[in-house]
Amino acid sequence: MLPQPPGVDPRDCIYVGVYRHGTASYHRSGIEVLLEPGDLLIAAKPHVANVLRDRSGEITFFRIPCFYLGGVTWAEVRRAGGLMARGGEGIGSLLSQFLLTLAAQPRAQRAVTGSHLARSVADLAALLVMDLLEQENPTHPTAAAELLARIRSHIEENLMDPSLSPESIARAHFISVRYLHKLFKQEGVTVGHWVRRRRLEACRRELGRSFHRRSSVAAVAQRWGFVSASHFSRVFRDTFGVSPSEWQAHAETLDNPSVVQASGHPN
Repeated sequence: MLPQPPGVDPRDCIYVGVYRHGTASYHRSGIEVLLEPGDLLIAAKPHVANVLRDRSGEITFFRIPCFYLGGVTWAEVRRAGGLMARGGEGIGSLLSQFLLTLAAQPRAQRAVTGSHLARSVADLAALLVMDLLEQENPTHPTAAAELLARIRSHIEENLMDPSLSPESIARAHFISVRYLHKLFKQEGVTVGHWVRRRRLEACRRELGRSFHRRSSVAAVAQRWGFVSASHFSRVFRDTFGVSPSEWQAHAETLDNPSVVQASGHPN
Protein backbone atom coordinates (compact mmCIF):
# COMPACT_ATOMS: atom_id res chain seq x y z
CA MET A 1 0.00 0.00 0.00
CA LEU A 2 2.83 2.38 0.89
CA PRO A 3 5.90 2.70 -1.34
CA GLN A 4 9.29 1.78 0.07
CA PRO A 5 11.29 5.02 0.50
CA PRO A 6 14.48 5.33 -1.59
CA GLY A 7 17.56 3.93 0.10
CA VAL A 8 15.59 1.81 2.56
CA ASP A 9 16.00 -1.97 2.58
CA PRO A 10 12.85 -3.38 0.90
CA ARG A 11 12.94 -6.29 3.34
CA ASP A 12 12.48 -3.93 6.28
CA CYS A 13 8.73 -4.27 6.54
CA ILE A 14 6.04 -6.08 8.48
CA TYR A 15 2.92 -7.85 7.29
CA VAL A 16 -0.48 -7.28 8.85
CA GLY A 17 -3.01 -9.98 8.05
CA VAL A 18 -6.75 -9.71 8.53
CA TYR A 19 -8.67 -12.96 8.96
CA ARG A 20 -11.68 -12.86 6.67
CA HIS A 21 -13.61 -16.13 6.95
CA GLY A 22 -13.36 -19.88 7.40
CA THR A 23 -12.00 -21.90 10.29
CA ALA A 24 -8.60 -21.14 11.78
CA SER A 25 -6.84 -21.15 15.11
CA TYR A 26 -3.78 -19.39 16.47
CA HIS A 27 -1.32 -21.44 18.55
CA ARG A 28 1.21 -19.92 20.88
CA SER A 29 2.91 -21.04 24.08
CA GLY A 30 0.68 -24.09 24.28
CA ILE A 31 -2.50 -22.04 24.00
CA GLU A 32 -4.95 -22.34 21.11
CA VAL A 33 -7.18 -19.41 20.20
CA LEU A 34 -9.98 -19.76 17.66
CA LEU A 35 -9.80 -16.88 15.22
CA GLU A 36 -12.83 -14.81 14.35
CA PRO A 37 -13.42 -12.74 11.20
CA GLY A 38 -11.62 -9.43 11.55
CA ASP A 39 -8.89 -10.71 13.87
CA LEU A 40 -5.40 -9.45 13.05
CA LEU A 41 -2.05 -11.18 12.69
CA ILE A 42 1.25 -9.29 12.57
CA ALA A 43 4.36 -11.03 11.30
CA ALA A 44 7.77 -10.44 9.73
CA LYS A 45 6.71 -12.56 6.73
CA PRO A 46 3.46 -12.77 4.73
CA HIS A 47 2.36 -15.84 6.66
CA VAL A 48 2.17 -16.94 10.28
CA ALA A 49 3.58 -20.39 11.02
CA ASN A 50 1.51 -20.88 14.17
CA VAL A 51 -1.85 -20.37 12.46
CA LEU A 52 -3.71 -23.50 11.40
CA ARG A 53 -6.69 -23.23 9.08
CA ASP A 54 -8.77 -25.42 6.83
CA ARG A 55 -9.14 -24.87 3.10
CA SER A 56 -11.99 -22.42 3.56
CA GLY A 57 -9.96 -20.13 5.78
CA GLU A 58 -8.72 -16.92 4.20
CA ILE A 59 -6.25 -14.38 5.53
CA THR A 60 -5.25 -11.33 3.48
CA PHE A 61 -1.86 -9.82 4.29
CA PHE A 62 -0.85 -6.21 3.75
CA ARG A 63 2.78 -5.16 3.54
CA ILE A 64 3.79 -2.04 5.52
CA PRO A 65 7.37 -0.68 5.39
CA CYS A 66 8.73 -0.15 8.91
CA PHE A 67 9.82 3.32 7.73
CA TYR A 68 6.21 4.43 8.26
CA LEU A 69 5.72 2.79 11.65
CA GLY A 70 7.31 5.41 13.88
CA GLY A 71 9.96 3.27 15.56
CA VAL A 72 8.65 -0.29 15.19
CA THR A 73 11.37 -2.49 13.69
CA TRP A 74 11.23 -5.69 11.69
CA ALA A 75 13.57 -7.34 14.21
CA GLU A 76 11.16 -6.66 17.09
CA VAL A 77 8.29 -8.30 15.26
CA ARG A 78 10.48 -11.23 14.21
CA ARG A 79 11.73 -11.77 17.78
CA ALA A 80 8.15 -11.76 19.03
CA GLY A 81 7.42 -14.63 16.64
CA GLY A 82 4.24 -13.11 15.30
CA LEU A 83 1.50 -11.20 17.10
CA MET A 84 -2.25 -11.57 17.23
CA ALA A 85 -4.95 -9.03 18.12
CA ARG A 86 -8.70 -9.25 18.27
CA GLY A 87 -10.44 -7.29 15.55
CA GLY A 88 -13.26 -6.19 17.81
CA GLU A 89 -11.26 -4.53 20.56
CA GLY A 90 -9.59 -1.13 20.87
CA ILE A 91 -7.18 -0.07 18.16
CA GLY A 92 -7.53 -3.50 16.57
CA SER A 93 -11.16 -2.81 15.72
CA LEU A 94 -10.29 0.36 13.80
CA LEU A 95 -7.44 -1.26 11.91
CA SER A 96 -9.53 -4.34 11.17
CA GLN A 97 -12.31 -2.26 9.61
CA PHE A 98 -9.84 -0.51 7.30
CA LEU A 99 -8.20 -3.76 6.21
CA LEU A 100 -11.44 -5.68 5.72
CA THR A 101 -12.67 -2.87 3.47
CA LEU A 102 -9.47 -2.95 1.44
CA ALA A 103 -9.37 -6.75 1.27
CA ALA A 104 -12.90 -6.85 -0.18
CA GLN A 105 -11.96 -4.57 -3.08
CA PRO A 106 -10.54 -5.72 -6.42
CA ARG A 107 -6.77 -5.21 -6.63
CA ALA A 108 -7.02 -2.37 -9.15
CA GLN A 109 -9.49 -0.46 -7.02
CA ARG A 110 -7.51 -1.31 -3.87
CA ALA A 111 -4.45 0.44 -5.29
CA VAL A 112 -6.37 3.69 -5.71
CA THR A 113 -8.29 3.57 -2.44
CA GLY A 114 -5.30 2.22 -0.55
CA SER A 115 -3.17 5.23 -1.37
CA HIS A 116 -5.63 7.42 0.55
CA LEU A 117 -5.96 5.08 3.53
CA ALA A 118 -2.39 3.84 3.71
CA ARG A 119 -1.04 6.38 6.19
CA SER A 120 -4.04 5.89 8.48
CA VAL A 121 -3.50 2.14 8.33
CA ALA A 122 0.22 2.59 9.09
CA ASP A 123 -0.50 4.86 12.07
CA LEU A 124 -3.01 2.40 13.51
CA ALA A 125 -0.68 -0.53 12.86
CA ALA A 126 2.15 1.27 14.67
CA LEU A 127 -0.01 1.90 17.73
CA LEU A 128 -1.29 -1.68 17.77
CA VAL A 129 2.14 -3.28 17.33
CA MET A 130 3.70 -1.11 20.04
CA ASP A 131 0.91 -2.06 22.41
CA LEU A 132 1.30 -5.76 21.61
CA LEU A 133 5.08 -5.63 21.98
CA GLU A 134 4.72 -3.97 25.37
CA GLN A 135 2.39 -6.76 26.46
CA GLU A 136 4.97 -9.28 25.25
CA ASN A 137 7.80 -7.72 27.23
CA PRO A 138 6.58 -5.03 29.66
CA THR A 139 9.92 -4.75 31.49
CA HIS A 140 11.73 -3.34 28.46
CA PRO A 141 11.26 0.09 26.86
CA THR A 142 8.79 -0.07 24.02
CA ALA A 143 9.41 1.30 20.58
CA ALA A 144 6.96 4.08 21.46
CA ALA A 145 8.93 5.03 24.57
CA GLU A 146 12.19 5.05 22.63
CA LEU A 147 10.63 7.17 19.91
CA LEU A 148 9.24 9.60 22.48
CA ALA A 149 12.70 9.93 24.03
CA ARG A 150 14.17 10.79 20.62
CA ILE A 151 11.42 13.33 20.01
CA ARG A 152 12.06 15.02 23.35
CA SER A 153 15.78 15.23 22.56
CA HIS A 154 14.91 16.77 19.21
CA ILE A 155 12.71 19.34 20.94
CA GLU A 156 15.48 20.25 23.39
CA GLU A 157 17.92 20.75 20.53
CA ASN A 158 15.52 23.00 18.63
CA LEU A 159 13.85 25.06 21.36
CA MET A 160 15.40 28.24 19.98
CA ASP A 161 13.83 27.66 16.58
CA PRO A 162 10.57 29.66 16.40
CA SER A 163 9.34 27.36 13.61
CA LEU A 164 9.42 24.33 15.93
CA SER A 165 5.90 22.90 15.75
CA PRO A 166 4.04 19.59 15.87
CA GLU A 167 4.23 19.49 12.07
CA SER A 168 8.01 20.00 11.94
CA ILE A 169 8.58 17.52 14.79
CA ALA A 170 6.44 14.84 13.12
CA ARG A 171 8.15 15.43 9.78
CA ALA A 172 11.61 15.06 11.34
CA HIS A 173 10.66 11.64 12.74
CA PHE A 174 8.67 10.35 9.74
CA ILE A 175 5.43 10.02 11.68
CA SER A 176 2.05 11.68 11.35
CA VAL A 177 1.04 14.66 13.48
CA ARG A 178 -1.86 12.61 14.81
CA TYR A 179 0.47 9.88 16.02
CA LEU A 180 2.77 12.50 17.59
CA HIS A 181 -0.17 13.86 19.58
CA LYS A 182 -1.05 10.30 20.60
CA LEU A 183 2.44 9.73 22.03
CA PHE A 184 2.27 12.84 24.19
CA LYS A 185 -1.33 12.24 25.21
CA GLN A 186 -0.20 9.00 26.82
CA GLU A 187 2.11 11.14 28.96
CA GLY A 188 -0.74 13.42 30.01
CA VAL A 189 0.43 16.50 28.09
CA THR A 190 0.09 18.00 24.64
CA VAL A 191 3.01 18.56 22.29
CA GLY A 192 2.47 22.31 22.39
CA HIS A 193 2.37 22.37 26.18
CA TRP A 194 5.60 20.37 26.42
CA VAL A 195 7.45 22.67 24.01
CA ARG A 196 6.17 25.81 25.73
CA ARG A 197 7.05 24.53 29.19
CA ARG A 198 10.60 23.64 28.14
CA ARG A 199 11.03 27.07 26.57
CA LEU A 200 9.71 28.80 29.67
CA GLU A 201 12.07 26.86 31.91
CA ALA A 202 14.99 27.80 29.66
CA CYS A 203 13.97 31.47 29.82
CA ARG A 204 13.64 31.35 33.59
CA ARG A 205 17.13 29.87 33.93
CA GLU A 206 18.60 32.49 31.63
CA LEU A 207 16.84 35.41 33.32
CA GLY A 208 18.11 34.15 36.67
CA ARG A 209 21.77 34.03 35.70
CA SER A 210 23.89 37.08 36.45
CA PHE A 211 25.77 37.03 33.14
CA HIS A 212 22.46 37.29 31.27
CA ARG A 213 20.99 40.13 33.34
CA ARG A 214 21.87 42.72 30.74
CA SER A 215 19.60 40.99 28.24
CA SER A 216 16.11 42.39 28.06
CA VAL A 217 13.14 40.18 28.74
CA ALA A 218 12.08 40.55 25.11
CA ALA A 219 15.52 39.47 23.87
CA VAL A 220 15.53 36.36 26.04
CA ALA A 221 12.00 35.46 24.94
CA GLN A 222 12.90 35.86 21.28
CA ARG A 223 16.08 33.81 21.69
CA TRP A 224 14.03 30.88 22.99
CA GLY A 225 11.45 30.88 20.23
CA PHE A 226 8.73 33.20 21.55
CA VAL A 227 7.69 35.54 18.77
CA SER A 228 5.54 37.79 20.99
CA ALA A 229 7.00 39.42 24.12
CA SER A 230 3.54 40.14 25.55
CA HIS A 231 2.46 36.53 25.07
CA PHE A 232 5.68 35.35 26.69
CA SER A 233 5.15 37.60 29.72
CA ARG A 234 1.59 36.37 30.13
CA VAL A 235 2.39 32.64 29.96
CA PHE A 236 5.47 33.13 32.17
CA ARG A 237 3.32 34.69 34.89
CA ASP A 238 0.63 32.03 34.48
CA THR A 239 3.25 29.30 34.89
CA PHE A 240 5.54 30.67 37.59
CA GLY A 241 3.34 33.20 39.41
CA VAL A 242 5.59 36.21 38.70
CA SER A 243 6.37 38.26 35.62
CA PRO A 244 9.69 37.78 33.80
CA SER A 245 10.93 41.20 34.97
CA GLU A 246 9.95 40.42 38.56
CA TRP A 247 11.80 37.13 38.39
CA GLN A 248 14.85 38.84 36.92
CA ALA A 249 14.81 41.47 39.67
CA HIS A 250 14.37 38.84 42.36
CA ALA A 251 17.33 36.85 41.04
CA GLU A 252 19.44 40.01 41.11
CA THR A 253 18.69 40.61 44.79
CA LEU A 254 19.85 37.09 45.60
CA ASP A 255 23.21 37.75 43.96
CA ASN A 256 23.57 41.35 45.14
CA PRO A 257 22.15 42.11 48.61
CA SER A 258 23.12 45.78 48.21
CA VAL A 259 20.22 46.11 45.79
CA VAL A 260 17.86 45.32 48.66
CA GLN A 261 19.52 47.91 50.90
CA ALA A 262 19.35 50.56 48.19
CA SER A 263 15.65 49.95 47.77
CA GLY A 264 15.06 50.65 51.45
CA HIS A 265 14.26 47.07 52.49
CA PRO A 266 16.10 45.38 55.37
CA ASN A 267 18.59 42.59 54.78
